[in-house]
Amino acid sequence: MKRGTGGRRPKRDGAARARSAGISDLTAQRLSIYLRCLDDLQKAGLETISSQALADRFHLNSAQIRKDLAYFGEFGVRGVGYVVADLKRQLVQILGLTRNRRVVIVGAGNLGMALADYGGFNREGFSIVALFDNDPRKVGVVSRGGVPVMDIGRLPAVAKSEKVSIAVVAVPAGAAQKVLDLVVEAGIRAVLNFAPVRLAARAGITLKAVDLKIQLENLAFHLARAEGS
Repeated sequence: MKRGTGGRRPKRDGAARARSAGISDLTAQRLSIYLRCLDDLQKAGLETISSQALADRFHLNSAQIRKDLAYFGEFGVRGVGYVVADLKRQLVQILGLTRNRRVVIVGAGNLGMALADYGGFNREGFSIVALFDNDPRKVGVVSRGGVPVMDIGRLPAVAKSEKVSIAVVAVPAGAAQKVLDLVVEAGIRAVLNFAPVRLAARAGITLKAVDLKIQLENLAFHLARAEGS
């Protein structure tokens, strides 16, 4: 175990070190996994844990854990391991979750409504402030969780007044590119796309895609291999 700073701040500024090292999306995704593991450990009352114990408990790779964390500083304490509460706090800061992120969803269909009512967002630093749609029959409706459906024409004004930083695209494939363009024009620079189509985003826009069909095909692949053996 590396000698570390325990509950103190890492020796180097995490954000600066991340930029210089060119942190990959996969590393960032693993940090989110570690954060959830630490949250479970904290709820279970554990105060410290080693990288090996963390890996064994959650079926992770201990060497990968140490490598990922080393990009941002030294967090372990020799002979003790990681202080769960301190490491969790550092990961929250590294992942940019120290302030609430306001989110809009474009598309008030079944998927959009389900996403708006997912309670985990509001507990984890994300607030869904509005749904948008171009269907007059949906405008004015409120989701079960209390999120209002607004006309798509109000997107720029709401994005500005509510300081929206993330948009979720939950529309049919044929409308997704147009929606992305509207979102970007509204000043939103981070987009999560659920439409089953590849979108083109200009420089400066962070675009992530969630393709449920690909995930189902991956599951089918593993089922086929298991059935074949």
